[in-house]
Amino acid sequence: MSVTSRYKDAWEGFWSEASGEPGEVFWDAEPALTAGPHLAVYEPHVTDPGLTLVDLGCGNGTQTRFLADRFPQVLGVDLSAAAIELARRQDKQCETRFREIDAVDGAMVAQLHAELGDTNVYMRGVLHQCDAEDRQALADSIAVLVGERGRAFVVELAEAAGQHLRALAQAPAGPPPKLQPVFRHGLQPGSVPDADVAEFFTTAGLGVIARGELPLTTTEYASDGSRIELPSKWLIVGRNG
Repeated sequence: MSVTSRYKDAWEGFWSEASGEPGEVFWDAEPALTAGPHLAVYEPHVTDPGLTLVDLGCGNGTQTRFLADRFPQVLGVDLSAAAIELARRQDKQCETRFREIDAVDGAMVAQLHAELGDTNVYMRGVLHQCDAEDRQALADSIAVLVGERGRAFVVELAEAAGQHLRALAQAPAGPPPKLQPVFRHGLQPGSVPDADVAEFFTTAGLGVIARGELPLTTTEYASDGSRIELPSKWLIVGRNG
């Protein structure tokens, strides 16, 4: 199984337009505000930090480069060839840190696990962007990647975030500038019920080890000058809870 061509084409279009300038992409906030707080809750539950960490849905690699300073081996993977090309351009010292992979392609994921063995996984805001029919396959792929020893950190927009984004999109002045490319390329965030996120992973055979809530910081600002933050929920999943 692999993602629809519509979905992949949308991401190719989005990342092909991105210049790589810091803060250009709506969700690409600096790691001190994103992966940093996530690691604070994730690392205490990582039982084998020596495993390769897979940054699944790495985009332009901003968070991947930060994670590479905290884990001995990190691999950023993304569906979009344009995203991987951008990530490699911005990380010339370690271009092999990034790879184009369709994470709902079972054969491709199984091959990656055969190469790397069990891995830890970091995934930020990918599930809610998937087409509905691909969400369980994505959770199944994470179960394959973590194997018996790995732990996955998964953070997704909460249901309430969808309401906030719709309000931003319908503002009299239109969506904020950094949100406009998201909608233009048909990447409107899906509405995944909060309870369904954990269910995808339990169906995949993983246990929920920890969970909580954190604001998802964006690079955009409201009219009053405040940074736009969206509610998100996180899970840590694995087989050896």
